[in-house]
Amino acid sequence: MPMTIKVLPQALTVCKVESISEIDLSRPLYFIGKTDEELSLVCETADTPARTLAREDGWRGFRIEGTLDFSLVGILSKLSGILAEAQIGIFAVSTYNTDYILVKEENLKGAVRALSERGYTVA
Repeated sequence: MPMTIKVLPQALTVCKVESISEIDLSRPLYFIGKTDEELSLVCETADTPARTLAREDGWRGFRIEGTLDFSLVGILSKLSGILAEAQIGIFAVSTYNTDYILVKEENLKGAVRALSERGYTVA
């Protein structure tokens, strides 16, 4: 049974920063990914650090509502497949509770339409 997907109201930015000290950790929404090669940040565009190594604005986000059990299989695969069929690229982020899918602002309406046509409730 398809899940409910919420459209986040904020404009988002995906960027690379040199140091975690560049990030305002008091802000309500941010995702940090760190590897041996980079430190990536997804945040509200208004909260993007002044100094970034690379930056791409113009993203909007969807949140899969509720807490997802780790035994659930293929959630991102199904959603990304639907969006791929609609020629919409994504940037995915997962948290302990749920998954987030980002699409470019110009693809937001098409993404909502594609997911709705496949039975998802998009709010």
